[in-house]
Amino acid sequence: MAIVGAFMVPHPPMIVPEVGKGSEHQIAATTAAYTRVADEIAALAPETIILSSPHATMYRDYFHISPGSRARGSFGSFRAPEVKFREEYDTELVKTMERIAQEQSFPAGTKGQREPALDHGTMVPLYFIRQAYQNFKLVRIGLSGLPLRDHYVLGQIIRRAVEEAGRRAVFVASGDLSHKLQSYGPYGFAEEGPQYDARIMDVCGRGAFGELFDFDEDFCDRAAECGHRSFVIMAGALDGVAVEASRLSHEDVTGVGYGICTFHPTGPDDSRRFLDAGNESEDPFVRLARASLERYVREHQVISVPEGLPAELTQRRAGAFVSIHKHGQLRGCIGTIAPTRESLAEEIIHNAISASTRDPRFYPVTPEELGDLEINVDVLGEPEEIQSEAELDVKRYGVIVTNGLRRGLLLPDLEGVDSAAQQVAIARQKAGIGAREPVKLQRFVVVRHI
Repeated sequence: MAIVGAFMVPHPPMIVPEVGKGSEHQIAATTAAYTRVADEIAALAPETIILSSPHATMYRDYFHISPGSRARGSFGSFRAPEVKFREEYDTELVKTMERIAQEQSFPAGTKGQREPALDHGTMVPLYFIRQAYQNFKLVRIGLSGLPLRDHYVLGQIIRRAVEEAGRRAVFVASGDLSHKLQSYGPYGFAEEGPQYDARIMDVCGRGAFGELFDFDEDFCDRAAECGHRSFVIMAGALDGVAVEASRLSHEDVTGVGYGICTFHPTGPDDSRRFLDAGNESEDPFVRLARASLERYVREHQVISVPEGLPAELTQRRAGAFVSIHKHGQLRGCIGTIAPTRESLAEEIIHNAISASTRDPRFYPVTPEELGDLEINVDVLGEPEEIQSEAELDVKRYGVIVTNGLRRGLLLPDLEGVDSAAQQVAIARQKAGIGAREPVKLQRFVVVRHI
């Protein structure tokens, strides 16, 4: 079976009449759209509803899937304790998700539950769904502080698990939009608020899930949005699937954006594999490094220099470093200070292989990890000698320290490196040069490709 429908919905507690006590009439259009969503879910008759909520357990570097066989909740904290929920979890599907995540070394599972009770981001959608449909089990999933790409990958894992477990499932992405839409609202106004809502409703109204990655993180923070990562998980769960998208409603009268869209799959569509499309839009330097390490990790073969590369790659010689990150953490970094190959392209090809398989700090990258990797390529300029640390700028220049045959290098603009003294100290340490030993200092500029 498969995911037969997906829904983007908000979770304002005031929309529940027992909580709103009349104030819910301010968002009557949202209520009407929610009722339609519930009816559509009932018509699809899913065995399982998978629900992602920004208010479920959330970690910086891990996706939490609610464990156990059941959970309870109520709107007691919103002065409506009479509105209660008792939900049964789909334990088999959860186990399948967790197994696939472990196989892919992906940070998701049932560990670390902090609050077993259902959160309002889960209960508000359930309030409407339960009025139209009863015969389903639940899977509840939290968000994380990991990049958007990882939220999409989680969606892919969810889809695979649904298919392996043979479930007929619906995905509900719970999330409010901007919280800064009106000056009279509880969070005030920011110009990014209306901009975010207009963009997200346009993107989701068209089902253009690839554009979800175009939202800058700082922009989202200034807009004080709530559900973006939830929507990206949903998009991943529909990876490679054409959808009929419908925009049902958007309201901002309370100062918080409430948007509802529906997505009904219409068949497979390889053009809607948006992580693959993201790789195609990578910088040519990064794309070359990725192609090199992927071929070597999968087949232990070194690729030839592809045709059609920019002249800078084929006609220039330079040192280059390839850095690999996974889930925001360093996974390998190796490079050359000066050119050792006939072209910069060859330099990148071989350094990508070394960074992924020969960095002594890490075990070699496995084929299962390839979809999770972020790659940077740093191309080094010619080093120039300097007389003191005063001529360094940690944001602009990298540094090379030399004592005899010992030489250490540190790239510029690294997180946690805030001073020239710290930069030189780390480079000394990498070379095994003591703090009191004399060194020759060189600086160099870097062009970083991401």
